[in-house]
Amino acid sequence: MVAVPAVRFPMSGLVRLLGVAAAAVIVVWAVHFRGGMALSAEKDKLLIFNVHPVLMLIGLVVLNGEALLAYKTVPGTKKLKNLQWAAGFLTFWYPGGSRSDRASLLPWHVFLGVFLYVLAIATSVTGLLEKSIFMQSAKMIGRFSTEAMLMNSLGMMLILLGALVILAIFNPGAGKIDTYRGSSE
Repeated sequence: MVAVPAVRFPMSGLVRLLGVAAAAVIVVWAVHFRGGMALSAEKDKLLIFNVHPVLMLIGLVVLNGEALLAYKTVPGTKKLKNLQWAAGFLTFWYPGGSRSDRASLLPWHVFLGVFLYVLAIATSVTGLLEKSIFMQSAKMIGRFSTEAMLMNSLGMMLILLGALVILAIFNPGAGKIDTYRGSSE
């Protein structure tokens, strides 16, 4: 009998693909269905609002998820240190802390990072729901219109993205987190 080697599922690749897809969908929604985006508008103030969900999703959901994955999958790179310098300094590498003190704070650092990411996902999905309900009650869109279905699909995509990011973070595969766990035991 031939032993088949275990094939690791490329979780981070799928998460990144889903993040890019969600960013593309929110841009399509803002431009195609909502008429575009503007940082200042004299006639149509709704164009200013359209910037908000795009920046929220790309900044707080996609890029934050990427930073969480980078911490797990690409330890020690210069890019990672630049991305997480301020947060790491304030919550993990505080001046004067011993190695054991920093190691004891690591679970709280991880918990707070994941908790804030979950809050960003929940806020984004809730915002999409609120906008959809507002537009339906104002008779701007129909309940089963293409735009409503796109918004619902985007909400489900964000929930799946959040779940996969969290699954990738806590996947027991080798990563930077595991090296810190070993140092505190």
